[in-house]
Amino acid sequence: MINIDVINLGPMDNCTYLVTQGKEALLIDPAWDMNFLIHTLEEKQLHLCGVLFTHGHFDHVKFSQELLTHFGLKAYLEESDVPLAGLPLELLHTYQGDQTFEIGPFHVKIWATPGHTAGCVCIQIEDALFTGDTLFPGACGRVDLPTSNPRDMLASLRKIASFPEDTRLFAGHSYGGRCSSTVANEKLHNSFMRNALRWEKN
Repeated sequence: MINIDVINLGPMDNCTYLVTQGKEALLIDPAWDMNFLIHTLEEKQLHLCGVLFTHGHFDHVKFSQELLTHFGLKAYLEESDVPLAGLPLELLHTYQGDQTFEIGPFHVKIWATPGHTAGCVCIQIEDALFTGDTLFPGACGRVDLPTSNPRDMLASLRKIASFPEDTRLFAGHSYGGRCSSTVANEKLHNSFMRNALRWEKN
């Protein structure tokens, strides 16, 4: 059973997720304050076995090079977002589309969810789905940015809606003070997801 800690860092309400199982750890979207993250891992005596990004926008990867170099790791990033991230290729483990990775004790499923960027993904670990900037509680990510695509976003929202309704969702920002929800709650209350599902029927 995994444990999930939400770490809010930076001026844009970013959420970095520390996922642990025993003393093994993953970081999802580490950005902004690497000294704090390194100190947290060392204070808790955790072994960082992997770093994953939901997409390549600067606010999700900023200063992560320092963390990756410190721990001698490569971060998992969908290849379409490599140009956006601007990180050295030698610090990246790139892949394309849906994937499954075994990282330490963690069974990690990657779901391609383009729309906000071409390389946006959701990261599934057990019953938790880390949605980055694809889905927020009650909202979705912007689709007016370079490599964004509104039609892709509609398809990605429908993809998330197809998960079991008790799937826990963890977004890339805590806009309005909230960063977590469930599929059931979003299907009921997220107008963007509801519109995507209606669009599918038309």
